[in-house]
Amino acid sequence: MTTISLSDLVAKTGEVIGTSEWILVDQDMVNKFADATGDHQFIHVNPDMAKMTPFGGTIAHGFLTLSLMPVMMAKSDSPKVEGVKMGVNYGGNKTRFLAPVRVGKKVRGLFKLLELIEKRPGQWQQTMEFTVEIEGEDKPALMAEWITQIFV
Repeated sequence: MTTISLSDLVAKTGEVIGTSEWILVDQDMVNKFADATGDHQFIHVNPDMAKMTPFGGTIAHGFLTLSLMPVMMAKSDSPKVEGVKMGVNYGGNKTRFLAPVRVGKKVRGLFKLLELIEKRPGQWQQTMEFTVEIEGEDKPALMAEWITQIFV
């Protein structure tokens, strides 16, 4: 794991700072997400009915794809910031679901640093462009501009 100082990370603004491993989105993952959220729409959980749609089978929930951000960051080559006590989600500026993730596909995250500013001593705000690629497809599943607070 590579570590980096906050000042060195600031210098990487505008760069892709990490790419995750590929993660398989299988039916079990989708079903568990449906149970956790109460979203049991047939396009996610009923393979027989979903075959009759333009998707040709079940697809992951858009919010499931978005919720993979933490595991993708953890399984990425993104540098870890030195001295971090904690990080918390702060919100998002933009989230767009661009292509469905068909069950059985692999996805990975790309993390581009858009901004890193000190809000107050020991508290930094990071804005990251998060893109989820689908293995073997040209169009990404989603793009989001995500904001986190970093405490050092």
